[in-house]
Amino acid sequence: MTTSNPADLIGRTFEPAELIAYQDGAVVSRTIVFQKNGTITLFAFDADEGLSEHTAPFDAVVQVIDGEVEITISGERYNLGQGQMIIMPANQPHALKALTKFKMMLTMIHT
Repeated sequence: MTTSNPADLIGRTFEPAELIAYQDGAVVSRTIVFQKNGTITLFAFDADEGLSEHTAPFDAVVQVIDGEVEITISGERYNLGQGQMIIMPANQPHALKALTKFKMMLTMIHT
């Protein structure tokens, strides 16, 4: 399915990994749901790319949809692969590093 408008996804089935493509040396993101109570964003990381340590004011759920990633939460490292999930708690420092090309779905709960 090719669409750039998140509203085009409503009421349709789709494969999240097919909605975002890898780019050499980059991290790509695409928001597919944006509501006041939360967001769902797809990310595609080239191998060895990542997000430096930061915090967020909301709980966030990472679901790996392709590849492998190392996620550090409050200094503890977790290696995740396709199909695995982890909850990153609000206000806790976290970072991500793609061990391979890696895609994830990030769900942030704003309430």
